[in-house]
Amino acid sequence: MVESDVFDALDRQVVHALEIDGRASFSRIAGVLGVSDQTVARRFRRLRADAGLRVIGVRDSALLGRDQWMLRLRCTPDGAEAIAAALARRPDTAWVHLTSAGTEVVCMSLPHTPGDYDDLLFGKLLRTRKLIEITAHQLMHRFYGGRTGWIGKHRPLTDAQAAALRPATAAAPPGPVRIAPDDEPLVAALKADGRATYPELQRRTGLSESSVKRRVAALFGSGALYLDTEYDTACFGFATAAILWVTVAPGALDAVGRAMAAHPEVAHVSATSGSANLMASVLTRDTAELYRYVSGRLGPLDGVRHIETAPLLRRFKELTYPRPLR
Repeated sequence: MVESDVFDALDRQVVHALEIDGRASFSRIAGVLGVSDQTVARRFRRLRADAGLRVIGVRDSALLGRDQWMLRLRCTPDGAEAIAAALARRPDTAWVHLTSAGTEVVCMSLPHTPGDYDDLLFGKLLRTRKLIEITAHQLMHRFYGGRTGWIGKHRPLTDAQAAALRPATAAAPPGPVRIAPDDEPLVAALKADGRATYPELQRRTGLSESSVKRRVAALFGSGALYLDTEYDTACFGFATAAILWVTVAPGALDAVGRAMAAHPEVAHVSATSGSANLMASVLTRDTAELYRYVSGRLGPLDGVRHIETAPLLRRFKELTYPRPLR
């Protein structure tokens, strides 16, 4: 991996450690990396300040039985930024990006209820005069992404170090996965800061510390909630990002999706509805590397019929808003 001017191998190890266990203590990370607690704490603070590093609690929509939709919004050139900013402020969106010469907004909708989706698509968006066209793609199957972090593909940590940091997994409780209404304040607190301490969560929710510990364990143990990391990949030498819309022969869809999931350039790939039946987010060092990936690794896969490449011009939102990254 190319070294950046600011962040080094130890910084990447700290990020990888947090992708494995976002609530791991600095002392636990330090013990695995062979450095002091103070060194890890200092690196974390700098990553947070200069690379926008955040650890965030995220609902697993698939396990909770909620649909996810990727929206492609073709806009007038003078309306795209305002539409993207408005979408980024909504609590039911993620991945709000400006692509395609600044005339297309790509957004993931995370509706809590079918009514939320109808309100966004048929209410707010259809009344937006600077919106030319909407295409909605339902995410049907995720091959890579979500609770699986990207930087680990580049192996900053050894297998032994990663195994030492991996948290113990409790057996999921029987029955459907759900988040009780009483847990919503706790979920909101973990969404704001996935590394909040138990006393901090106690203050934010009004629960006893023992109740907080029990409910946090239940939320993560059931899979209803997981921890994700957000940071500026350009700080680690990966300055070029793009969304790929890939059309694959139906019989090859699963094989191509699994192959893409193993590629180090791919941060997310899902099967979607629509003519382009795979959507992927890719990260490369520069445009030349993006070209080599599309033409040399992805294009020759059996079953790939068409690839549309949409470079990301500006990120308005990943998991949180306002977007803290540069």
